[in-house]
Amino acid sequence: MKINKISIALGLSCALVFSACEKTIDVEPEFVLERSQTLNNLQDYEYALTGAYSLLRQTGYFGSGAQTTGSWSVLPDMMSDNLVQTGEDLANWQNQVNWVYTADESDIEIAWQSAYYLINQANLVISNIDEIGADEPERVNRIKGQALALRGMAHFDLLRYFGESYDRNSTAKGVPYKTAFDPEEMPVRLSVKETYDNIFQDMAAAEAALGNVDQAINTSTNRAYIDQLAVKALLARMNLYAKDYATAENYASQVIDAKPLATKEQFADIWSDASLSEVIWSVTFSAGQGDPGGSNVHAASSNRNRFRPAAPLLASYDPNNDIRFPVYFGTRQSGNISPARTLYPGTPAVYTNADPPVLITRRVLSKLVRARNGVYDNQVNWKVLRTAEMYLIRAEARAMQGVAKAALGLADLVTLRAARINNYVPEIFVGQALLDAIAVERRRELVGEGHRWFDLKRTSRTIDRSDVTLTSTIQTLEPVAREWAWPIPQGELDANPNMSEQQTTGY
Repeated sequence: MKINKISIALGLSCALVFSACEKTIDVEPEFVLERSQTLNNLQDYEYALTGAYSLLRQTGYFGSGAQTTGSWSVLPDMMSDNLVQTGEDLANWQNQVNWVYTADESDIEIAWQSAYYLINQANLVISNIDEIGADEPERVNRIKGQALALRGMAHFDLLRYFGESYDRNSTAKGVPYKTAFDPEEMPVRLSVKETYDNIFQDMAAAEAALGNVDQAINTSTNRAYIDQLAVKALLARMNLYAKDYATAENYASQVIDAKPLATKEQFADIWSDASLSEVIWSVTFSAGQGDPGGSNVHAASSNRNRFRPAAPLLASYDPNNDIRFPVYFGTRQSGNISPARTLYPGTPAVYTNADPPVLITRRVLSKLVRARNGVYDNQVNWKVLRTAEMYLIRAEARAMQGVAKAALGLADLVTLRAARINNYVPEIFVGQALLDAIAVERRRELVGEGHRWFDLKRTSRTIDRSDVTLTSTIQTLEPVAREWAWPIPQGELDANPNMSEQQTTGY
């Protein structure tokens, strides 16, 4: 595996004052140990696990930077038909947006490396922990279970981009699966089936371990860690992709029973982190730690609207009754007039050189701009898992099981819509019309949360961008196109002889 530097990421602040950050993951891994320096006790493993969580904020995973956006946060919406690239963008993600990436694409290599950095850190946490913690098995379960879940999730996320198929038993190309910390290992590319086998083995072990722990992992005011409920939610998602619909339904039901949907009154507060209603797991982003990609869609501080919501997406909502519409979408004004008028306090308008003066009101994805304490600065936690997704997973899984379960799938769709739309009158859908309605609802509910590209890929749908701003934007991607699976980075092929002949088909 091509990893530039493998290290145990430890939070120095936690090491010095552990009680002050026992239930946070706000520290950056400023102190590292090389592999030759072993983990000697379970406290060391606790710190190493904190380091693993911090890697979720990497630029290229859920985090973003000036020139790289979160591969598993907002990029899937930018690459699909949810968000439209505008003239205010600096074209940093032009290749992904237009699906013209190649093996030497730097952002694809960053995504590949960020996932394997997390996987290697998880492997460090798992390594030898059973022997070190033999006298504290429940504590071992708590630490190891989270690391196993992180390892399984990271491999699944790699499969979502690089896998040539999502079918559970497909012999098409999957991804290498690393289960031990070994910087010298030269792994082979597994089939999709073999990749799934390993993922589900890790997730099953994580689920079992986290069912027998020494203390609660999360609290009513903190959902920053993977507990057993989060593992069940991940398994619901994974089994939906794998088309094991009965299992996906079962896990989604368990989560729904444990974590109800937010009420209409609670819903808006989710997006300013004022409420954890229906939040199953979120990754913490604090000042100085970047953001989960929102500033690369619309930067609140500069009023730069790089990607706007697509007109067909906006048209799918009832703006007068759907409580999501004013929460997810706002308006910003730009022009060369003074004083500047803006939706968000404390941020300037964008000035143009138009003569005579022109004031333009733009629609923006404010879902990722809203922040804490009424300050609009893109500083929000990344909601990895929500109960709404579980309703949509269960609705689709039931609909895919045939007539016997279709009515239950429709009931799930109606339940979610009634929770989000005032005065909603239930509708009747059957067969393909029901699946299409569920797909529309996934698009509306989960916009900006990193699902759209993968939903279109796993359901073999065509991307048709009927609404574009730039003449350079490619508008159509057919289901059979090679671009649905990313190429393995050239650096990996060069460094690992076992991968040299395993490039994604078509590249």
